[in-house]
Amino acid sequence: MNIFLWVLQILLAVHTTMGAVWKFSNSEQTVPSLSAIPHGAWLTLSVIELICVIGLLLPALDNNLGITAYLAATIIAAEMLLFCGVHLNSGDGNSGQLIYWIVVATICVFIAYGRLVLQPF
Repeated sequence: MNIFLWVLQILLAVHTTMGAVWKFSNSEQTVPSLSAIPHGAWLTLSVIELICVIGLLLPALDNNLGITAYLAATIIAAEMLLFCGVHLNSGDGNSGQLIYWIVVATICVFIAYGRLVLQPF
């Protein structure tokens, strides 16, 4: 289970890094349903994502920092659910993005649960 959780953490870290870089290079206006997010908040989410990437990978350096993986996964899940809420509030009929964010949030919740209960550091 530990190896599986590490694989998920690394994949989530890569995914989140790509998302943060994408947010820095693209405006929230690129995704019409997220245009309600102010530009400053959009950039702040990028910084938070990069901090979460570090949190996902810190336990590899020191097992005492294992709680950071739980916290990072929880924060990323909350962000994905925030995107779902903004998307639903926008009235956009595109359910593909919604499904994508829900899948990522579910993976995050599994990592958080796994690191807190199933296979803590």
